Amino acid sequence: MLALNNVEVMYSGVILVLKGVSIEVRKGQVTALLGANGAGKTTTLKAISGLLRTELGEVSRGSIMFNDTRIDKLDAEDIAKLGIIQVMEGRRNFEQLTVNENLKVGIQACKLKSDPREGLERVYSYFPKLKELKDRTSGYLSGGEQQMLVLGRALMSRPQVMLLDEPSLGLAPVLVREIFKIIERINIEQNATFLMVEQNAMAALSIAHYGYVMENGRIVMDGQAGELSKNEDIREFYLGLGSHGERKIYSKVKHYKRRKRWLG
Repeated sequence: MLALNNVEVMYSGVILVLKGVSIEVRKGQVTALLGANGAGKTTTLKAISGLLRTELGEVSRGSIMFNDTRIDKLDAEDIAKLGIIQVMEGRRNFEQLTVNENLKVGIQACKLKSDPREGLERVYSYFPKLKELKDRTSGYLSGGEQQMLVLGRALMSRPQVMLLDEPSLGLAPVLVREIFKIIERINIEQNATFLMVEQNAMAALSIAHYGYVMENGRIVMDGQAGELSKNEDIREFYLGLGSHGERKIYSKVKHYKRRKRWLG
């Protein structure tokens, strides 16, 4: 459904951030993109959603395909109209608007306009807490409530693919579990497709179908989520120390995976 083919991204024409990234996102699946800070995960999402240009970035090589359409040369607005919706890191809401008003903003990205009441009821079925707070000014919501709101606003647009950037960031463990359960439920009930960037590897892999590990702008490993969650190198890299007490760097234990170069 969505494919990055040997994508390179440069900022200001000189800073190479992504170095030949190839990723596939299958329809109806949750795909996890894992890695530490600075690995290039958020840049990957912005390359897909067309937001790189706001930061003097560009896809300098490779291609990004959505179904049969090449999208890496399109504007962000046109990409959103195709049904690719990014949920930004940091729970970005219109703080002066109410919960209900924030959700209705999501309809503007929907190619097929529909009755907002239908969308609101769907969102409230997944996030009943938001229905209780529908008239509350969003700037006064808690972190967990704001995360629910940005997810709900994205759902209002009837997305074909949702790009989630660190949905667990800054949330208490109990809220992280709740958010991931809701994402899993949306995936199952709506056959929704997600590409999720996450540092909490075990939480992401617990609901994902497939995963990629990124380090220094490259994909260093990929596989079925269940297999990755059992991989000792992944567990040490994310959850602890190496056998001699040193912090394990993934590139020291695995070779970069060879990727077919894109020609054209």
